[in-house]
Amino acid sequence: MNYKAFIVSDHRVMLGKPVIKGTRLSVELILRKLGEGVTMNQLLEMYPALNQESIQAVLQYAAELVANEESLEIAS
Repeated sequence: MNYKAFIVSDHRVMLGKPVIKGTRLSVELILRKLGEGVTMNQLLEMYPALNQESIQAVLQYAAELVANEESLEIAS
């Protein structure tokens, strides 16, 4: 699956935050809900615009961000 088919960022929508295409549901919102313990089925019930593939795309997007993150050591 290519998350780019599901995740978009447009400065006119949610100030450019990554969202599920065709919605105002941000990647951040979905990740926060999952982190709070909401299940995929509960998300699908809460947000009818979502589907299983879009939730998986959010997880792939987040994984890509973490994989490409650089750590900087700051000496004190």
